[in-house]
Amino acid sequence: MKHRNLGNTGIQVSEVGFGAWQLGNEKDWGKMTEDEAIHLVRNAMDSGCTFFDTAPNYGAGKSEELLGKAFKGKRDQVVISSKCGHHSNDEQNFEPEKLMSSVEDSLRRLHTDYLDSLLLHNPPFSTLNGNSPQFEVLEKLKKQGKNRAYGASVDTGVEMDELLNKTNSQVIEVMFNLFHQEPAAAIQSAERQGVGVITKVPLDSGWLTGKYDRNSRFSGIRSRWSAEEIERRGRLVKQVRRILGNDISMAQAALQFILSYQEVSTIIPGAKDIQQFNQNVAASEGSLSIEMINELKDIWAEEIKDSKLPW
Repeated sequence: MKHRNLGNTGIQVSEVGFGAWQLGNEKDWGKMTEDEAIHLVRNAMDSGCTFFDTAPNYGAGKSEELLGKAFKGKRDQVVISSKCGHHSNDEQNFEPEKLMSSVEDSLRRLHTDYLDSLLLHNPPFSTLNGNSPQFEVLEKLKKQGKNRAYGASVDTGVEMDELLNKTNSQVIEVMFNLFHQEPAAAIQSAERQGVGVITKVPLDSGWLTGKYDRNSRFSGIRSRWSAEEIERRGRLVKQVRRILGNDISMAQAALQFILSYQEVSTIIPGAKDIQQFNQNVAASEGSLSIEMINELKDIWAEEIKDSKLPW
């Protein structure tokens, strides 16, 4: 596994991290026993994965609990990034007192006294200011030793620019993938400012694995797509496959596309079993050609840029 710097934080992370939304999250990911979850996390650690991304509302706090059990006696071997603002009861509340208590609960569930990275979880745009009460909380917690670095998890380059221009964020998490390339310029700005970049939703909620097409139908959280959006995504997947050919794993190629941006610190695909995790990790073993990368950039520029593809 290759490693990269998390901006200027002094923290090194595996370039393929572990998105832990699925742990304990039967509603969105299907059933996984506690033993299976802990085994999956420890397998990830044995494979050289050091970066783990979680949040209080993932599995109603269960994700953090399972990570805490898996990391027992090995805290110094992992980099933990968690969030605040979306609470374990699914409430969204960014009031300072709520954020403080949320972080204390996360530390308890994770069996640790500090987080390596603490992020506001998709906060209101109005809070993306270093003088906001929310960022005052993050700074206060850092001074208390509760986090080594802080920032926010957001969805767009516009939000990233606001963070870069108006806060002292050391880490930013942003949605970025083949079908969502809008943050690319902001990611490059972050690197120039020494800010670490975590990229979330790297496989576009499964579309960039190649397992869905225009005829796919969904339940749970994936039922958010309309028939027209499914049809459109199906066409885009076919274009990606045409560029890649039939001998390349689409999932690995999608992750390698993101890793081609040296400004990115780490990617956080999810995995519900060891086979999926191993497929994700394999992205660290190779790279795409410049020609292929440029063709994949063109798909977004020509087909998506001016008519945004809903998440």
